[in-house]
Amino acid sequence: MRAIFSALIGLSTLVGATVVDSQPSQAQYAAQYYPYCARYYGRGGGSTSCYYRSLAQCRASVSGVGGFCDSNPWYAAAAAPAYRYKYRRRY
Repeated sequence: MRAIFSALIGLSTLVGATVVDSQPSQAQYAAQYYPYCARYYGRGGGSTSCYYRSLAQCRASVSGVGGFCDSNPWYAAAAAPAYRYKYRRRY
C-alpha cells in the first residue's frame, strides 16, 4: 500500500511539473533569428535545423550527410526603420 501511495505521489508531481512548464522552450523562439535552414533526408521524413547565419555555413553542415539548404520561413529580419520627418510639415 505504501509503495502504491509513493508511486501515486511521484506521478502527480511529474504531471504537475509538466503542467507548470508548459510554455514553449527558448529554442523554438530562437529559430526566427537565423535566415537559413538545413533540411536533412531520413527514413522517418528527415529533420530540419534552422540555426545557420549564412548559406555557406548551412551547406557545410549538410555536406556528406544528405540534405539541402533553403531560406527560413520563420525568419524575422529586422525591418528598416520608417523614414520620419525631422520637422512636422504644415500645409
